[in-house]
Amino acid sequence: MKNKTVVVGIGGGIAAYKTCELVRLLVKEKASVHVVMTSAAKEFVTPLTLQTLSMNPIHTDLFDITQEQKIGHITLADKADIVVIAPATADLMAKAAHGLANDLLTNILLATRAKVLFCPSMNVNMWNHKATQANVKRLQELGYQIMEPDSGELACGYEGKGRLCEPEAILKKILSLG
Repeated sequence: MKNKTVVVGIGGGIAAYKTCELVRLLVKEKASVHVVMTSAAKEFVTPLTLQTLSMNPIHTDLFDITQEQKIGHITLADKADIVVIAPATADLMAKAAHGLANDLLTNILLATRAKVLFCPSMNVNMWNHKATQANVKRLQELGYQIMEPDSGELACGYEGKGRLCEPEAILKKILSLG
C-alpha cells in the first residue's frame, strides 16, 4: 500500500467502531489514509480518534471553508487509489446506487475514478430487503465492488447476515484490488 491513497468513508452505523482498526491496519501497510465521515458516523466514533489513527485531517463537511479553496470533494476523489466505505449503511448504498450526492462522501463517490469497495453493515432484515438487494445489484452494475456482510450476532440482538466484515478481511480485499 506504500504510495497509495485510500479514502475511507464511514457511514452511520454501530459497526463504525471496527473502521478505527481498519484505518490503523491501512496506516501500518504504509497507505496514506484520508477519512470521510458522514454526520451520522460522528455519532458512533469521533473525528479525533480517526485523525489520530490516520495521521491526517478528517473530512466531514461538503462545504468546509478550510477545504473549499481546492474544491475538497474533487481533490479527495482525484487523489484516491481506492475508496472504501465501511460501514456502508442501507441509506448510503441507496444514495450511491441512485447517484444522489447530498454530502461530502456521496459527492466523492460520484467524482472519483478510483476503485470503490462497499462493506455493508446493517440489520439482517434490512440487508435481505428487496430494495437493498436491488441497490446492491445496481452498485455492482455501476462497477463498484461489494464485500458481502458476515453472518452472526448483530448489535440489534438479531442473528443473521449483516455484520461488517472484520477489519483484517477488509484489508485483505483492499490489497487484492490493488
